[in-house]
Amino acid sequence: MTTNPMPAIELPDAEIQCAQLAELIRPELRPDTLLVGIHSGGVWVARRLQRLLDLDTEIGLIDVSFYRDDYRAKGLHARVKPSSIPFDVEERPLILVDDVLYTGRTTRAAINELFDYGRPASIQLAVLVDRGHRQLPICANYCPWKVVLDPSQELVLSTDADDRLTWSLAEHA
Repeated sequence: MTTNPMPAIELPDAEIQCAQLAELIRPELRPDTLLVGIHSGGVWVARRLQRLLDLDTEIGLIDVSFYRDDYRAKGLHARVKPSSIPFDVEERPLILVDDVLYTGRTTRAAINELFDYGRPASIQLAVLVDRGHRQLPICANYCPWKVVLDPSQELVLSTDADDRLTWSLAEHA
């Protein structure tokens, strides 16, 4: 039996996507809105948004490793980073930032962790890409790119030597 490989897709420029994402957010941005990036791709994107939106507040950093619903099955991720929310979230509008929205489980875990810090006025979701295949009723408020990929494919955001964000596509067996 032969398998047909998935057709190649053209990957967009992630830096241009960050600028597009900032322009989607800008009209809705309130002076008291805070950004929280999910490690690691979401933190990179949140830092870009902070600069592009000219925000003078610090961004929050969140690692959802201990909040994932598959923690017992998969164990602890080898590169757990500390969460850091350097502001009071109580009654503040938050924008949760990630690179890829897929099943929705990472977003759910991040929301659970955010509520440990207080009760925000609202939480919106900003992502560079929505790749479909949702398992939970979660959607992005801001997203410049939607693509449908085979479950065996994974979009990977990384930084190059010049600290530019770049996409690659990985295949899983």
